[in-house]
Amino acid sequence: MRLTLHTDYALRVLVHVGLRGGELVTINEIAESHGISKNHLTKVVHQLGRAGFLETVRGKYGGIRLLVEPTALRLGEFVRRVEDDFALAHCMRDNGDDKCRVSANCLARQAFGQGISAFFEALNAHTLADMIAAERNLAPLSACG
Repeated sequence: MRLTLHTDYALRVLVHVGLRGGELVTINEIAESHGISKNHLTKVVHQLGRAGFLETVRGKYGGIRLLVEPTALRLGEFVRRVEDDFALAHCMRDNGDDKCRVSANCLARQAFGQGISAFFEALNAHTLADMIAAERNLAPLSACG
C-alpha cells in the first residue's frame, strides 16, 4: 500500500505544528523547513483546517496551530480520513463495474481486506503525539524522506 503525497505532507504539517505547541506557524516556514512547494502546502493546510485538525488564523500575524489533542489522534484514523482509496485491487471497489468476476467468495479479496485491516491496526497503535516525540529526539524539524 502506498500513501499519497497529500497524506505525507499532511502528517509533516501536523508534526511541525505540534512541535511548536500552541504557537502560530506559517505555511512559508513549513515549506522552507521541509522543502515542499508552498502551493501544495496551502492546499493541504486548507483541507486540514476544514477537517478540524488545524486552526487557521488569517492576516499579517496569522498562521496555523493544532486544534486536536496529539495524544488523541491515532495515525490509522487520520490516514482513513485524508486518503481516498484503499482498494488494493479493482474488485475491492464498491462500484458495480469492478466486482470480482471469478467468484463471490474470492480468497484474494478477503486476504487483501485482512491486510488493510492489519495495516490500520498497526497505524492505530501510534498517535500524533508519538510522531512529535520521535521528531523531538531527532535534529530540529528534520523530515523523513
